Amino acid sequence: MPASEQFMQDALELARRGEGRTAPNPPVGAVLVKQGRVVGEGFHPAAGQPHAEIFALQQAGEDACGASLYVTLEPCSHQGRTGPCADALIEADVAEVIIGTLDPNPAVSGEGVARLRRAGIAVTVGVLEEECRRLITPFAKFITTGLPYVLFKSAMTLDGRIATASGDSRWISGEKSRQMVHRLRARVDGILVGSGTVLTDDPRLTTRLDEQSRNAARIVIDSRLLTSSRAAVYSPDGTRRVLVTSADHSPAALAPFADLGVEIVRLASQGRFLAPAAIMAALAERDFMFLMLEGGGGLGGALLRGGFVDRMMLFIAPLLIGGDNGKALMTGIGVERIDDAWRLSDVEVRRVEQDILVEGEVRRCLPG
Repeated sequence: MPASEQFMQDALELARRGEGRTAPNPPVGAVLVKQGRVVGEGFHPAAGQPHAEIFALQQAGEDACGASLYVTLEPCSHQGRTGPCADALIEADVAEVIIGTLDPNPAVSGEGVARLRRAGIAVTVGVLEEECRRLITPFAKFITTGLPYVLFKSAMTLDGRIATASGDSRWISGEKSRQMVHRLRARVDGILVGSGTVLTDDPRLTTRLDEQSRNAARIVIDSRLLTSSRAAVYSPDGTRRVLVTSADHSPAALAPFADLGVEIVRLASQGRFLAPAAIMAALAERDFMFLMLEGGGGLGGALLRGGFVDRMMLFIAPLLIGGDNGKALMTGIGVERIDDAWRLSDVEVRRVEQDILVEGEVRRCLPG
């Protein structure tokens, strides 16, 4: 691997340390190199804190002068919660900036590059560009559409069931598959479930890797307030917990949740349910950039039909439930013609012990 790609790979590894913590900002990593030696490095740890470039400059000190910066995303050129990183690089007198990918925000894309070049700094764009773009896929959707990026994760049997008729689903997927899910939970901003999943499984939705594992926010969509405040998902353990429900419910009905510190989002209901568009908009307003939808055929089907699911991640286990009454991956009205089906693009298929993992971006095929 060329040295430029190796340093950018190092920057990517740094950036991944911030995944799930930076919203509404993207995860970014930066490495400062001088005479082939790393003199500074950093990543963006959270919104409101210094960006990756600033941490790298601080670590490098005077060695930043004449150094080359490898950064996964174009340095910012605008004033936000922190100052423009492009200006800090110019002031530090770095010699060169190597960028993985441009900022997807159309309002600022290319401005950081232009500012650096006007100051006489050499700029290269596109080193490990595909990997750098993939890293900020949730941010790219969030900044261009104002909506969260939604990953629909589920485990199902060979006959397409996510649970038996009684609701039993533990465990369809194998241990290694479940470990992959826990690692993913640590990378997202929030884990989204419907009331049916809470009632059937009483999940904790925590990340169980080690004692230092980060827990994402736990979000329950419960328009009819069927879940109990005593459910494990609402347990006050320092994790952000959100209940999205109908505005029709009284303050007294919501008090048990509020007393636990649960953040309550009240939305106008459409009959018995909440509009998927309203749910997504409300969560985006609360800086949820990357959501993982875990199980729940009703909620999954509604979000897919609404066009809000961006990626599918399906663990297919070598099991057969049989019969006609097992629980399907998605419920509700489906398509009538194959030509109208949702399809996955950029599909990846791999074996995870005895399970098969199929994942890809969701695309709706248009007739004709």
